[in-house]
Order: sequence, then C-alpha cells, then structure tokens
Amino acid sequence: MSLVSTPFEPRATAADVLAGVDLTGKRMIVTGGASGLGAETVRALAGAGARVTVATRNAAHAKALVEEFAGVDVATLDLADLASVRTFCAGWEGPVDAIVANAGVMALPTHQKNQQGWELQLATNFLGHFALITGLRPALQAAGRARVVMVSSGAHLMGGFDFDDPHFARRPYDPFAAYAQSKTADVLLAVGVSRRWADDGIRANACAPGFIHTNLSRHIPVETMQAMGAMDTDGHLITPDYFKTPEQGAATSVLLAASPLLEGVTGRYFEDNKELAVVPGGPGVTTGVAEWAVDPAAADRLWDHAFPVVNEALPDVGSR
Repeated sequence: MSLVSTPFEPRATAADVLAGVDLTGKRMIVTGGASGLGAETVRALAGAGARVTVATRNAAHAKALVEEFAGVDVATLDLADLASVRTFCAGWEGPVDAIVANAGVMALPTHQKNQQGWELQLATNFLGHFALITGLRPALQAAGRARVVMVSSGAHLMGGFDFDDPHFARRPYDPFAAYAQSKTADVLLAVGVSRRWADDGIRANACAPGFIHTNLSRHIPVETMQAMGAMDTDGHLITPDYFKTPEQGAATSVLLAASPLLEGVTGRYFEDNKELAVVPGGPGVTTGVAEWAVDPAAADRLWDHAFPVVNEALPDVGSR
C-alpha cells in the first residue's frame, strides 16, 4: 500500500490546505478549539464555510472566535471528566461531519488521576476523546461520510501503551513517558475506529502537528526548552527554524478533517501534510509512526480496555 502524499509542503497553512474547498452545510467539532492549534483549525474550517463547535473547558476563551465567524458555536467540555463528556453528547443534535480531537495536556509534573483512576494525561488526551467519539457515533453515522482526526504527536515514538501498568501504579511516574503513552493511544484510537466503523462510512486518521509554541508546552521544564533551542537563558521564548507557526501546525489537522484529497483514506498517520511510514520506534527515532501505534491487536485491546469504563459513564454508547 503506497503512502498518501498531497501537493502541500510542510510549511503550508491550514488556509492553504482548504483554499477553494466549500464546507457549507458541514458541521464539525474541534476540542480545545479556543486557542493555539485548535483555534487555527477552527478558523480554517469556519473560513471555508463549515459550522464549527468549539468544545472547550472555558467557553469564555472562545469569545473572539464566536465574534469572528457567524458559523462558530461554543460548548463546554472537560475531557478529563466523563460526566462532562456525557452532558456534551446528550446535548448534541443532528449529524457531525468531523471531530478533530485536538485538546490535550502535556508533561504534567505531578502524578494526577481523574475520577475513574486514570492517569490524567491518558484520561484527557485519550479516554475523554474515546468517550466523545463513541458517544457521538450516531451523529457521525448520520453524516454519511464522517471523519475523525486524532491529533497525536511525534512523542508517541518514545514508547508504546503499557497495558500492565497504564496509570503508573507500580512504575515511577514520568511526565514524558505518560505523554508519549497517551499519544500512542490516540493513534491506536484512530486505528480502532477505522477497523470497527468503516461500514458506517466513518474514516479516522491521526496526525502530528510538529513543534509549535502553544500553551500545551507550559509544563515543560525550562532546561528542556533551552536544550530544544526554544528558550533563551533569560526565560524568553525563541523560535527555532524547525518550529512551525500555529497556522502551519493546523494544516495537517484540516487536511484530514475536510480536504477532498483524503476522501476514503482511513487508519493512517500524517505529518507535514503527508502520510508517514511505519518505523520500529524507540530511542533516536524522530520521524514516522511507531509500529506499536498502528498494531491492530493493540488497537483492539485498548478499545476493550477503555470501553467498560466509558460505558459505565455513558451507558448509551452502543456496541463495541
């Protein structure tokens, strides 16, 4: 199977990707859409005519987007709280053409858990999105040719999903290992959806946006930021050549969510507006998608691991 390529270069913006694309009549959800990459994703989709719901913990943060576009709505959603996800899903009416699972947390310095006892990065980045996507499956089905976009990260190359101790009950908590695991889980969710819901016309892919200065990096230690060349000795942010702007970082997300070029494509991993090859992963590997993140058996195992937890919180999610 050949890798999917597009005409868009790595520095293309989200607006470039959707130039000439008419999304009038489409309804889309962007989690974490009030700032950073999410806000640029919303701007591009709404600018192409879609009606976009910004799903965010603090609705007030989306005020500027709502004022900028007539087709932008806002709804409260806390992905770490499955009760909040249940309320969001229960309040949704009509079809949804795309869900961009963009929201996330990174490198939390302390070991935290949600109400279900899940490590908080995994709970937010994966479990909340799993609950949202499965809870809105009927809405995705109703759209006919819906898409799910999991915004993952190249950090997933650092490690796979630890089914024996996913919540760091026995192994020492490591902020970056926890983040890497959650981002592997995001890719596995895209694989799981593509395997299970293809007959519903639902397609799912994952992507990495690249390195961008956003609020996501607020927990990264100063010494790490300096080693990356992203902060000077006085603590001021600087932008290395390999970083992207938020507008460029959102390009692959909107490519997967709305570009006609990706019609029918599912279960793949993209970065820089193209599909990446499967690689072993591990120390020193900096590009590609790790084989542990696209393993169908691991995707099925993770789905079965998460489904009972979500089914208890959202009893109407339906079949596996």
